[in-house]
Amino acid sequence: MERAGADLLHLDIMDGHFVENLTFGPPVIKALKAATKLPLDAHLMITNADHCVDWYLDAGADYVTVHVEACRHLDRVLNHIRERGAKAGISLNPATPLDFAEEVLELVDMILIMSVNPGFGGQGFIERSTGRIAEIDEMCRFAGVEPLISVDGGINARTAALAAAAGATCLVAGNAVFAADDPAAALAAIRASALAAQLECEEEIAGNFAPFSSDESL
Repeated sequence: MERAGADLLHLDIMDGHFVENLTFGPPVIKALKAATKLPLDAHLMITNADHCVDWYLDAGADYVTVHVEACRHLDRVLNHIRERGAKAGISLNPATPLDFAEEVLELVDMILIMSVNPGFGGQGFIERSTGRIAEIDEMCRFAGVEPLISVDGGINARTAALAAAAGATCLVAGNAVFAADDPAAALAAIRASALAAQLECEEEIAGNFAPFSSDESL
């Protein structure tokens, strides 16, 4: 993935409780830290992030993303992650009200919008996620903060454009890349689709606010 041009590695940590799947823990993150220069984002899909976030910080995670649904003391945990020198992220499941993020916007470096229900790869993108992405983007602009707006679930070359047009600045791709015959080409296609959508939006905004020409009058 480093050679293919990925910007970071998103690591899904599942405990078999918060989600119905089990993956890996800090030893794998520690091994990856020694094997790549890419930033590591530990996405904690676990019930007890309050108690074990330090495990992942000690292992070398550059970002630690916790679920607002599972973190009892969210403000405390996000502050602690930052005090340890890492970047703090929050994740919201598809049915979680976005208001849960509002009180901690100034404490996060990343907001992860789940565009599938977490736990298993290969799911389809939930189309209404675009509205949630746009709402979070607007919420951040109003608050004067610029965290990464990341989207996880069902991302491919088609849905990457939808997410990017809605305001996403970071995309998490799993099956679309790793199940492809040519993962590097698949990753490049996703990136190109997202960048094209962002450019189109920027051009549309610029057109809407274009200055009057000399022969135009109010």
